[in-house]
Amino acid sequence: MQMRQIALVTDDDLARSRMDPELRHRLVAENLELLLSELNRLRSDKTDEHRAKQIREGVNLAVQLAEILQRIEQPPDSPAE
Repeated sequence: MQMRQIALVTDDDLARSRMDPELRHRLVAENLELLLSELNRLRSDKTDEHRAKQIREGVNLAVQLAEILQRIEQPPDSPAE
């Protein structure tokens, strides 16, 4: 079984990310990248009902992470679309 790369985020990282938008952006982007890689792996394997459910849940999470990234990248004075 292949060891998967996991981004471990500490409580200190989370606390710092609340004050540092660049760190917050990097953490979210890195986790989105890991999630997309895992979704691609799941998609390329044999798909059964359980795996299809995991893929759907992963896609929903990826959309949420992408929305968070957009909010982080938006200047504070800029209206949301």
